[in-house]
Amino acid sequence: MRPLRAWFVAVGMLVPVTAATQAPRLLTVDDLFALKQVADPQISPDGRWVAYTVTTTDFKAEKSESRLWMAPLAGGEGVPLTAPGSSASAPRWSPDGRYISFLAARKSSAQGDSEPKAQVWTLDRRGGEARRLTHVGQGVEGYEWSPDGSKLVLVIRDTLPTWTSPKTARPWVITRLQFKRDEVGYLDTLRAHLYVFTPASDVLTQITSGNYDDAEPVWSPDGKSVAFVSNRSDNPDGNIDTNIWIAPADNADRGKTLRQVTTNPGPDDQPAWSPDGQWIAYVTVVEPDLIWYATEHLAMVPAQGGAPRILTRALDRTVARPRFSPDGRAIYFLVDDHGERDVARIAPSGNDLSRPIAGDLDVASFALGPGGALAALIATPARPGEIFRLELGQVKQVTFTNDSVLAGLRLAGVEKTRFSSRDGTPIEGFAYTPPGFVRGTPAPALLRIHGGPVAQYTWAFNFEAQLLAAHGYVVIHVNPRGSSGYGQDFCRAIWADWGNKDYDDVMAGVDDAVRRGYADPKRLGVGGWSYGGILTNYVIIKTDRFAAAISGASEVLYAANYGHDHYQYEWERELGLPWKNRALWERLSPFNYVERIVTPTLLMGGDKDWNVPVQNVEQLYQALRRLGRPTELVVYPGQSHRIRTPSYLKDRLERYVAWYDRYVKPAGAGGVGSER
Repeated sequence: MRPLRAWFVAVGMLVPVTAATQAPRLLTVDDLFALKQVADPQISPDGRWVAYTVTTTDFKAEKSESRLWMAPLAGGEGVPLTAPGSSASAPRWSPDGRYISFLAARKSSAQGDSEPKAQVWTLDRRGGEARRLTHVGQGVEGYEWSPDGSKLVLVIRDTLPTWTSPKTARPWVITRLQFKRDEVGYLDTLRAHLYVFTPASDVLTQITSGNYDDAEPVWSPDGKSVAFVSNRSDNPDGNIDTNIWIAPADNADRGKTLRQVTTNPGPDDQPAWSPDGQWIAYVTVVEPDLIWYATEHLAMVPAQGGAPRILTRALDRTVARPRFSPDGRAIYFLVDDHGERDVARIAPSGNDLSRPIAGDLDVASFALGPGGALAALIATPARPGEIFRLELGQVKQVTFTNDSVLAGLRLAGVEKTRFSSRDGTPIEGFAYTPPGFVRGTPAPALLRIHGGPVAQYTWAFNFEAQLLAAHGYVVIHVNPRGSSGYGQDFCRAIWADWGNKDYDDVMAGVDDAVRRGYADPKRLGVGGWSYGGILTNYVIIKTDRFAAAISGASEVLYAANYGHDHYQYEWERELGLPWKNRALWERLSPFNYVERIVTPTLLMGGDKDWNVPVQNVEQLYQALRRLGRPTELVVYPGQSHRIRTPSYLKDRLERYVAWYDRYVKPAGAGGVGSER
């Protein structure tokens, strides 16, 4: 039985205000650039303020920019702290509450930077210019203040000697098993290590070293130690065995003196100290052979090392970002559950699980402060993420960043749906209905499939779905097997069996929309990005029910990806080595059934994508063209798996609408079709 929800009486406050001076209009593609993104709330040590970032997109300048803001936690107008011109991220309060620090790569006239790297900057919260605190040539990747504010722990990556020719790029010399990552490129042997920086003396001391990456540093309450996450096995690229380690903050031997806290063979990460320094809460995977299908549990271990306690095994839901309450009597964390992302809390004993913030919402992050203060970044179907505070069991809105845009919009209706798949498995989803939709008057409908596959559609604001609904489509979102939020067995049900049970589940979602009188069975479209594109490929080789398909950044001929994408470890775990288990690789590859596709299919990808390389949609395009099927290929220059350039983001959405309008909207565009 799921815990009771304490906040639901306040849900009315999550609905945007209505424009008083003009009639609301329908959402357009350009609204994507009018809406701002709020992120990373941080409560001040006195509990009075919350710092956060606001990201805006400048379409004409083809860039996004994040600025640091601050607002009274009790309510009041937010104010920007950093000026336009350079992005700021990772806001942190100095322990005395006087300064707010952040990461930024900005030129400094005093230092004469030509190509600035990210450094730690500070500014007085009462006003004034920001001051650069660190001067690290290769830049700073992460940082945290020591409890007394006298030091910072920095994450800094190694550097190579200067390349001999100023006119050519250094050649990549590859020796690692894991040799590339999307948005990073080829991986060299340069590793990220921890350093302790003392601002008063400008002394930088390296406290970890070796052929390992060290990440997620957190100070012990007494400031004498730093806990961090690292895979220090003999072959870090050949497993996912990260553990939690502790280094003395005055470690003069560069990390030779370390204490290993966890020994689980799977990932252990996201450490958080108890206020008394005796325990560390963290997130663990106890069945690492299931790779991304495994549930991520909340655990706790003595800081000196010892037997861990798994606190959420019975919950069977993936958790994230544990934090001890200031009194140490509870651990707060995020939990994915049935299309929600809630804030939960549990006693260190593993008892008294509750959900202070739960319901028809999605919590992206949260922060704790003194006296039980809690600030959470909450999104709903009608509102992108804003900061709310928890007060007497209710959530109250603190920031109103997007109200002026939302007030003028008519948005889609959104409801949660529940239905059974072909084998009787209960499945959930969401239905977006166009503004003004009348039940019983079926509309053209689009099945849009989420990526992952280990992810879930939630109650969060979904711009794409809202846009398609504004163009008259019912949008069908399904959380098929493989999705998170429904337990480990549900998630691993598609292990080495893609396009089978999950296909049945998404098709059951379409049938449910037809039964409800929402979807016109003769005007259906399908599409998705990443695994959403992969499952789209399975859909169109199994049925001709859809009048149009859009497959973005998908895979199609799986053996061709081994050694070309960045998933060598996951491929091997799930499907085996391609030269030893080739029959399974080929049986699962949609490319081998391409002659069955008759659906007009738009194919898209970024030419720098090393997550799901563009060669996949190129191969599918070539085959469909050779077969004479209606198809088109769109490749975005310089883009990785995530399309970031504003003009390309706009172009992609406009092409979505145009493709579906061309093939789905006309009366009788599709048929009820059949499965093959």
